[in-house]
Amino acid sequence: MIAFVRGHFAVKTPARVVVDVNGVGYDLQVSLNTYSAISNKENGLLFTHLHITENAHTLFGFSELAEKEMFLQLISVSGVGASTARMMLSGMRPDEIATAIVTGNTRQLEGIKGIGKKSAERLVVELRDKLGKHTLSPAQVSAGIVQTVDADAINALVALGIGRVMAEQAVKKTMLQKDQNTSLEDIIKQALKSL
Repeated sequence: MIAFVRGHFAVKTPARVVVDVNGVGYDLQVSLNTYSAISNKENGLLFTHLHITENAHTLFGFSELAEKEMFLQLISVSGVGASTARMMLSGMRPDEIATAIVTGNTRQLEGIKGIGKKSAERLVVELRDKLGKHTLSPAQVSAGIVQTVDADAINALVALGIGRVMAEQAVKKTMLQKDQNTSLEDIIKQALKSL
């Protein structure tokens, strides 16, 4: 297994980097995050992951270990391939992806090309516990809980046949008036009353 490569960046494009290591060129697939991190550098180190499929052996490169770790977490989810994981890491930083998953923000994940509603939900279900609360600060966790309760209340109202826009407005209004200990059930009831 190749853990990393260090050398001269012979070729750099937003999707691919060729690293010359003592006369041997390693062709690495990279995300936009990694490309941005190395775009002004002539030499450097990239962490790697060799992805083996039936048809190819592809080497992926990452400017930081956190990005590699997130890539490995993403490809562990059924239905998320290496290309999709690279696309996700091109659209969001690893910490942004972790926050979106832990807080259940599927809408943000759906904003990435190749991620639909089902894939976003699967990512949240399969990775929420793995990524855990240690990836977030207490303030982010509490903000995420509010967002999750928000989203759950809206989804419940939509399931009851209320239009999404009306449901969002009602929940937003209710969230402004509630105290911290208000349950999801109470939020839904109050939102229904305000319609």
